[in-house]
Amino acid sequence: MDKITTADARKNLAEIINQVAYGKEPVVLTRRGKELAALVSIEDLILLQKLEDQIDIHDAWKAKEEPGEDISWSALRKELDL
Repeated sequence: MDKITTADARKNLAEIINQVAYGKEPVVLTRRGKELAALVSIEDLILLQKLEDQIDIHDAWKAKEEPGEDISWSALRKELDL
């Protein structure tokens, strides 16, 4: 995985976008040696979102199986102040 400073990224943005989008190579942006963010292809982003959804579903089923009293959605929203 390539790393590039944010200053260099500004200078070479089009080239970096092509590398990420077509070369499927993620790029980590750094500032003063610290990793700040990553650029990934849209395919990788979609995959990450699907993985996160699967984890959320798994956690929801685990929570559903836990003992305790059921709570309605409206009561939960009120409890969480949503």
